[in-house]
Amino acid sequence: MKVKTFYLFASLMLAGSAFSQGTAQKFDPAQFPGYVMDEVVVPVPSEIFAVLDKLGDPNWKDELRKLSTPDSSDRMELSLVFGTVVAEGFVAVQAQDKQAVEEIGREVINIAQSLGLTKAVRPHAQSILDAVQKDDWKAVRKEFDQTQATVRAEMERMRDNDLAQCVSLGGWLRGTSSATSVVSKAYTNDRAELLNQPMLVDHFSKSVGSMSDSAKNNRLVTAISKGLVTIRKSMDSPDGSFTPEKINTIHTTCEELLALILQVKKSR
Repeated sequence: MKVKTFYLFASLMLAGSAFSQGTAQKFDPAQFPGYVMDEVVVPVPSEIFAVLDKLGDPNWKDELRKLSTPDSSDRMELSLVFGTVVAEGFVAVQAQDKQAVEEIGREVINIAQSLGLTKAVRPHAQSILDAVQKDDWKAVRKEFDQTQATVRAEMERMRDNDLAQCVSLGGWLRGTSSATSVVSKAYTNDRAELLNQPMLVDHFSKSVGSMSDSAKNNRLVTAISKGLVTIRKSMDSPDGSFTPEKINTIHTTCEELLALILQVKKSR
């Protein structure tokens, strides 16, 4: 099923509340950062970081990780890694770390080459590097958004929908790991509610469930499927509370899954 996407602009607080309550609340297309997948509003990763940044002054440099080019030839695994690398780019932008962004931009090209997507990705990567030199962080964020969108579109065009889902999953896991880390370091109920989006987790679980048998049998996809169940349970609560303990469970689960994904390049 081809997913129709469009950008929206607004408060993640509204989305978190509506998702957690399971209401039929309408969203203003001009007020929420994200796109719609099967009637689920999925936030644009860079906008999530931007909203979190407005809620405080986190040390984004502490959230950065060192990445290197994976040597795996498995396209499923590479797609998951690609998603995490793009999400790492969002973190680097929030930290306004030029060196990190430049390294990630080159990493994007390396992985795109392994996926056979160099022609589609290189213009975005070059634009990222050019914008960094000009300290144009808004443009850098825009190019990272467009890079992920371009890769997904190319994969869907080539009927590699399973790989397109892996790009989204890898990016979401890395973004959620970083977001839960930031919220945990300065917990408030309002900040926590940004992460309480059970319908979004349900969407990803459904996406994994609709993958081909060969994709579902991939060791990483199998682990992610189980991890999503754990994350979803952490969002269930009789009183609707989203405690630090639950956030820690989500963070730990994401970290464990990311470790499996990134071990692809260490074990070969």
